[in-house]
Amino acid sequence: MTTIFWLWLAAAVVFLIIEITTPTLVFACFVVGCIGGAVTSTMTESYLIQAAVFAVISIILIPATRSLATRITRPAPQKTNVDAIIGRDGMVTKKIDPAQSVGQVRVDGQIWQAGADTMIDEGIKIRVDRVRGARLYVSPVTDNQDSQPDKER
Repeated sequence: MTTIFWLWLAAAVVFLIIEITTPTLVFACFVVGCIGGAVTSTMTESYLIQAAVFAVISIILIPATRSLATRITRPAPQKTNVDAIIGRDGMVTKKIDPAQSVGQVRVDGQIWQAGADTMIDEGIKIRVDRVRGARLYVSPVTDNQDSQPDKER
């Protein structure tokens, strides 16, 4: 086998090592392209043809693997920790007064410090809008909101 064959395989190994350290699948396409170039080098001495085979295989594989790459690298659909509280309903356990920055709510059995844009009395049902540090910012739940499905839950 010629030296160029081993150079193509060495390039494939280098691209494989890069691919292992990155989650993109782009360099995997280059690995397959290098193998195509190596196989072509056994059939022809023309470096131009070998490079063309490498380029064509790589260019065809890159868009073909995009859908696979997006499925593999998709973020987890399940929210965890504090992010899971956003959109949940709870109950005011201590009157929320935005002027004095006081108030508490119970969400999923836990008591949280709470804030709101308006005053909310004790015993009112609320929905968590956002979280800042250890404080939940909430809004009262109206009958209109109850009838609409909440995508955050």
